[in-house]
Amino acid sequence: MSLLVYLDYAGIALFAATGALAASRKQLDLIGFLFFAIVTGTGGGTVRDIILGRVPVFWVLNPFYIVICCIAGVVVFFTAHLLESRYRLLIWLDAVGLAAYCVLGAAKGLAATGSPTIAIVTGALTATFGGILRDLLANEPSVLLRPEIYVTAALVGSGVFTSVNALGAEIYIASACGILAAFAVRGGALWFGWTFPTYKHRPGRHPDDVM
Repeated sequence: MSLLVYLDYAGIALFAATGALAASRKQLDLIGFLFFAIVTGTGGGTVRDIILGRVPVFWVLNPFYIVICCIAGVVVFFTAHLLESRYRLLIWLDAVGLAAYCVLGAAKGLAATGSPTIAIVTGALTATFGGILRDLLANEPSVLLRPEIYVTAALVGSGVFTSVNALGAEIYIASACGILAAFAVRGGALWFGWTFPTYKHRPGRHPDDVM
């Protein structure tokens, strides 16, 4: 198998595990674990394939992706209680998955369109949308609303991969550079609390106040 296939499987498994961890925090049954694992694991790639016009989407063409998500869900169902801090593991697994999946998404976008801009966008979408769906379904504070840098890490990783690839580097070198860049930004944000300046002026009016 090629490097990109390994990245695809790794990203799916990691994001599926974060979905299952979110299910454990809600004390769901095994079916709930599997549902969260599948939606989180396949969400970003599904949106990417639809945008690129690649239908049927990847997990329909290759059901093994669903099997990977189910395995991750079952493993977490029987082991999550051993973890002292599930949310901390969730966000760090999410960071690793983001780093792998932003490169995979960028590679698929580049192969489909030849456009570096589209590659960066599909890389960011692939790496972040599954986590957004997971938090929405679990009614958890969205990763987008956390103060630490998130989407920017995916943009950096896919941008570095695309740039290094454009310089003629081998795919594994470009992939390694992209993964390390994305994880460094996201990991640094989690460890050191890196943030961007926020909007400081008066917030917008509540919709009920406008009527």
